[in-house]
Amino acid sequence: MIAVRVVVADDDLLLREGLARLLEQSGFDVVGQAGDGGELLALVRERVPALVVADIRMWPTHSTEGLDAARVIREEFPGTAILLLAAHVEIEHAIELLSTGRNISYLLKSRVTDVADFMDTLERVAKGALVVDPALVSELVSPRRRDDPLGALSAREREVLALMAEGRSNAGIAHQLRLTAGTVEKHVHTILKKLALPATSNDHRRVLAVITFLEAH
Repeated sequence: MIAVRVVVADDDLLLREGLARLLEQSGFDVVGQAGDGGELLALVRERVPALVVADIRMWPTHSTEGLDAARVIREEFPGTAILLLAAHVEIEHAIELLSTGRNISYLLKSRVTDVADFMDTLERVAKGALVVDPALVSELVSPRRRDDPLGALSAREREVLALMAEGRSNAGIAHQLRLTAGTVEKHVHTILKKLALPATSNDHRRVLAVITFLEAH
């Protein structure tokens, strides 16, 4: 198999190099490292990686440098998957970046410590999955207002949608909830129907379901 080409961006040198080393040991091809948004954009334009892993907050203002760079990358290189990392749950930033469409995901830095799970997440992101950190999902999963478009969903359907938001396939959801694949497929069909999503490709509808889930809060 051809190794996935990755660019890593974080202004914390030790964290950046540690992450790059972890990726290389796991079979990824790290083709560049950046310490700020400008350097990240230059590397992506020069080396066109399949995946970008970047901190949301970087030098010089430590506010939205990674997010701003992601917007540009999304526009110039729609085929490049992006995983943005954050030290804490930032709901506003997360919803903004995830609402831009496929190939862009959000994860807390604390997830990096679980190497096996983090590598699994990276592989799913590189293949085009939209992955949302479970901590953010937990913040959003309960209904908070009367006009909540998710109000029609059952508790089990919310669980399924939350796992969809983590980028899980039907088989992965079935394994996590100890259900049959057929049962999960029925739940997904019902979720898409209740959310009144357009009958486009199944993958696109799943992304729309996740975005609806995020925008509801």
